Amino acid sequence: MKITLPDNSLRELPAGSSGYDLAKDIGPGLAKSAVAISIDGVQKDLHDEIPGDATVSIITINSDEGIEIMRHTLTAQVLARAIKNLYPKSKLAIGPTIENGFYYDVETDDAISVDDLEKIEAEMKKIIKSKSSITKKLVDKSDALKVFKSKKETYKEIIINESDQKDNFQLYYQDNEEFVDLCRGPHLPSLNFIGSFKLTKVSGAYWKGDAKNNMLTRIYGTAWNNDKDLNNYLNSIEEAQKRDHRKLGKEMDLFHFQDEAPGMVFWHPYGWNIYKTLQNFIRNKLDKNGYQEINTPQVVDRKLWEASGHWDKYRENMFITEIDEEQANEKRVNALKPMNCPCHVQVYNQGLRSYKDLPIRYAEFGSCHRYEASGTMHGLMRVRGFTQDDGHIFCTEDQIESETALFINLLSEIYSDLGFNEFDIKLSTRPEIRIGSDKIWDKAESALENAIKKLNYPYKIDEGDGAFYGPKLDFVLTDAIGREWQCGTFQADFNLPDRLNAEYVGEEGDKHHPVMIHRAILGSFERFIGILIENYSGKMPFWLAPQQVVVASIVSEVNDYAKEVQKLLIERGIRSEIDLRNEKISYKVREHSSKKVPIILAIGKNEKNDKTVSIRRIGSNDTEVVELNKALKTIITENSVKF
Repeated sequence: MKITLPDNSLRELPAGSSGYDLAKDIGPGLAKSAVAISIDGVQKDLHDEIPGDATVSIITINSDEGIEIMRHTLTAQVLARAIKNLYPKSKLAIGPTIENGFYYDVETDDAISVDDLEKIEAEMKKIIKSKSSITKKLVDKSDALKVFKSKKETYKEIIINESDQKDNFQLYYQDNEEFVDLCRGPHLPSLNFIGSFKLTKVSGAYWKGDAKNNMLTRIYGTAWNNDKDLNNYLNSIEEAQKRDHRKLGKEMDLFHFQDEAPGMVFWHPYGWNIYKTLQNFIRNKLDKNGYQEINTPQVVDRKLWEASGHWDKYRENMFITEIDEEQANEKRVNALKPMNCPCHVQVYNQGLRSYKDLPIRYAEFGSCHRYEASGTMHGLMRVRGFTQDDGHIFCTEDQIESETALFINLLSEIYSDLGFNEFDIKLSTRPEIRIGSDKIWDKAESALENAIKKLNYPYKIDEGDGAFYGPKLDFVLTDAIGREWQCGTFQADFNLPDRLNAEYVGEEGDKHHPVMIHRAILGSFERFIGILIENYSGKMPFWLAPQQVVVASIVSEVNDYAKEVQKLLIERGIRSEIDLRNEKISYKVREHSSKKVPIILAIGKNEKNDKTVSIRRIGSNDTEVVELNKALKTIITENSVKF
């Protein structure tokens, strides 16, 4: 049979050859590091037979795919076995991989806590030392049920019974066939390939994520090829915990959450300062780039959501209200808007539009509400109430490319001003299920791609991941510790203008539906502020800091001068506070530094007499004595740099 390799070279192997046979044929070094294969894009176990002529690639342990398979094997064959060894009456559920790690869900009569992780790790290491080979058996449905019924593995029985498969259930064993797990695979050929790992936490998880089902114990872990990579990852996690916006938000007195309004932010004065400053910054940028700011209702009748298609597709995530109106034959059903787009079309539809009017760019700091499951909410990063820096561009098909270029330039400028000088772009193309003709899709996809190319931005294509109504660009930021955040988006929509009767009069006098481009730069203010807090570890750029300057007196005799200095700062638009407490200046500096105040102006007798201030910047132990007017000019310059 003929095997095509990734470099398009050909190999001929006897019928019945396995992936391992192919690796050996290529070279002994490859055979030594091979852990699995990919046949026509589908991952298979290394010793699986290659069914015939195919395109095959060898997956090595050092590749991203190899590490993922190692993590999968570690959870399914090592963690699961260790749990059964230590807790014989436990029942295994599922053990998938996740980003940078894995978890396993189990039911056990014994409570497993974080204190037990060390014991489980030790048992896992004993299992790994055996260097057992891992083998796979394919069985039919009835035999698979017999195996797990005999072992009283209730959850495995459920999985098998609910499967549409009749045969080819994959059972994985180690050298001693006492332990077996049901798994989609692939797995490592032996435990000898397991690298370095660490169990990280324990939590509860409902079976299938449904609160009506049993609560299971979920054990999380991470795994890497070696100790160095593992330690680097653990250090990054530790750094991320230090930067956690929830922790810093409390320390800096920025916001809080409470049970009476789950997923809704209570902004404190300092946090709201950040919000307002960021909003004004964005508003200023939009004003200069041809956007018209609008504002639309929070509560909208279900009729609009039905017309837009959201009622059928998104209703379970909407907050719905029912009102009995006097003399009404039926209840009036409304919903808090989960997005702004249908309302923006309503503004566009007020009046007859000409092709000469296009493009029209609307922007709204739109307050939206979406019902998120309680288990998915995470500080500012995922909430139920949020504000989008939303915008919609109504344009002709011929204007898509130019609008794309203008948007990317604007987005790039804003990201740079916020401290993110680089970003990745992902172009998502037509999905299998979509609306619109291939001709329109061709035009939209090429317009987006041509715009990126002309701007010389690198990008990746994500085949088939576009919205059902059109292709899209997603913009991904990388923060100070290497984490990626998808923030901006630019989506071409040929559907909604049609559904909501948005039209313009063309050059020949006939009516057309405009293209509607959905775009956002931040995504939501709440989430982006969370990203900023963690990126800067709370030490915001001066212009964005919630408290920019604290004027701190050293002795009470200078309080009048300190008040004068603060008054001058406030008059110049600087967010400043005064600290006249009868405390040592070292205590004041320490306290305000912990709240990430960029500048502390210390005022003593000398400063009062000389009309100066002592400037102390966060992160520095040095103090600079500067004439007052000069200090004010410096501070004002720093504050105005982004406006």
